[in-house]
Amino acid sequence: MRRSLRGLLRVFNTVNLYVVCAVMGLAQSSASQTDTQRSVQSNQPGPTFVVREIDLQKPTTVIAYGDMRFTDPTNVKATNTPARRALVARVAQERPDAVLLNGDLTMHGGDQADYAIYQTETQAWRDAHLRVFPALGNHEFANCEIRQCLQNWWRTFPELKDRRWYSVQLGTKLYVIALDSNDSLLPGSQQHRWLEAQIASLPKNFEFVFITMHHEPVGDIQMGADDNPRPNEMAVVDLLNKEKLKSKAKFVVVAGHIHNYERFQQDGVVYLVSGGGGAPQQTVERTPTDLYQDHSFPNFHYVKFVFNGDTVDATMYRLADSSGSVWEAKDTFKVETNRTGSPKSTKPARAISRRGTTSSRSVLKQMQNPRL
Repeated sequence: MRRSLRGLLRVFNTVNLYVVCAVMGLAQSSASQTDTQRSVQSNQPGPTFVVREIDLQKPTTVIAYGDMRFTDPTNVKATNTPARRALVARVAQERPDAVLLNGDLTMHGGDQADYAIYQTETQAWRDAHLRVFPALGNHEFANCEIRQCLQNWWRTFPELKDRRWYSVQLGTKLYVIALDSNDSLLPGSQQHRWLEAQIASLPKNFEFVFITMHHEPVGDIQMGADDNPRPNEMAVVDLLNKEKLKSKAKFVVVAGHIHNYERFQQDGVVYLVSGGGGAPQQTVERTPTDLYQDHSFPNFHYVKFVFNGDTVDATMYRLADSSGSVWEAKDTFKVETNRTGSPKSTKPARAISRRGTTSSRSVLKQMQNPRL
């Protein structure tokens, strides 16, 4: 699908888009999904999971990407199997402290065979004891009723049972928040209130907050496309614009849904679209605000973040050939905390303990050994 731009940078203002959202049926759909979990999802502040500082590598490394669509390898229309597998192997070689998956892990969330393929193809991650933190995408709700979709998800990630959004404290400076953009993020919703509480309760020592979610809150607006930023996710932008004034932490939002790579900096917040995990790539006509203007295609890729004190060095690595043997650094940029000044960039060119220790195995077995 071609996403073409004809000078359209903003469709409506945010207030009017909230109304459009309800008219389009998102509010009704989200309400029914929220009902499935209202009794179990906690609104309490503080992290859902904790990784101790002593159990992180120096420097700490995080990898983020999404839109893999694990499914029958012979289904060449739904996904690029060689690219998908090359990315999994590459991530395993990188051995990051955490892997953030921004959704659409499966082609059909209602097909347990897709989750079985995810488990089989990511065995290298479990062998390396990687910490994997996934977010729900729209394909996790494909070909099943909501309740059954969630049961399949929670069967694969049992440590997330009864949670559709959650948070992770990685050491003493990094906080990760995983959202479910299939459910309501609008002001007054349960998830919006939870997100507000999470940010408000952040200790002052945290320097970076990473938000991972599926649908993009900021992106290249395309004329006639049905996957432009929606009011549901734009509500996160409005919330961050308000909350960042109260926090010294730097916010980075990594989304997917668009099968390409995009990068923006808006009001001091970094917004990435990282949908290069294997799903068929989409061409994007880039707006001037997109800080990535390279024309390479397709962009099967992942983003690597290396935490060096008050600075995060980020690189987008693109798969340069179908064999998976050639990778190129196509975009590099820095994210600096508010303590060290404005961020700089260069244009394209439950406690979880030490890996392998006895104390880590009970949680790591759950977090990194998804099972069916």
